[in-house]
Amino acid sequence: MLDNKIGDNIRALRKKNGLLQKNLADQLNITRQALSNYEVGKRIPDIFELIRMAEIFKVSVDEIIGREV
Repeated sequence: MLDNKIGDNIRALRKKNGLLQKNLADQLNITRQALSNYEVGKRIPDIFELIRMAEIFKVSVDEIIGREV
């Protein structure tokens, strides 16, 4: 299993924005299962998905990946 900082951040931001996994997955054009895999740390989203998430959540990619700026 991968370090789950990114997955934890995605889940927290999704919930903060009142989105279900299905809602966010639809906006990202991915399956709900793929999003679930990101949230539990089985996979890491690609850069294009991270950028789209940042746009949806109105945060920086750095915030999603947990990078200190």
